[in-house]
Amino acid sequence: MTDTATRRRGDTRARIQDVALERFTSQGYDQTSLREIAEDLGVTKAALYYHFKSKEEILDSLIAQVLDEVDALVTWMNDGPATRERRLEMIARLVDVTRGTPGEVMRCVQQNEVALQNLASTTGLVHQLKQKLWDSSLPADAPLEDRLRMRMAVMTVLIANKLESDLGGTVEERGQAALRVAADLVP
Repeated sequence: MTDTATRRRGDTRARIQDVALERFTSQGYDQTSLREIAEDLGVTKAALYYHFKSKEEILDSLIAQVLDEVDALVTWMNDGPATRERRLEMIARLVDVTRGTPGEVMRCVQQNEVALQNLASTTGLVHQLKQKLWDSSLPADAPLEDRLRMRMAVMTVLIANKLESDLGGTVEERGQAALRVAADLVP
């Protein structure tokens, strides 16, 4: 495959992911069909199947992008000293991860929480994401209170990122508020 063909295939996959993410978030995962995604893109279902065999495969590919971001954050966290300052920086970087496509994917998963419970691989990936963040932030023998505080700090960022949050404010304002709340929680 030529470089141009590879790039075009990648562009098509990205367009499919963008359209599917928009549909999954606004319309609901269960209420979105591959036919609708194909129509939005102006392609046939067969063309869509060339790139993704199912909605779950599209969603898993989107979640994999988030996991790549989280893995990079976990690697950074593990490569340095386990200090409070570093944990605070991890929370700030997590707020940055929640912006753009990774944040949109997280909002989509939160928006479709009930529908996605039946997708074991997807819910497993989401739990893995949180677990990696928690595990990297403190030593395994950290006191229970510290582990609880760190989990709450991570969840504060994820809750603040939720679509159409009843908290009010913009995503940016909620992210800044999450940083302030997390600063009070991080051990």
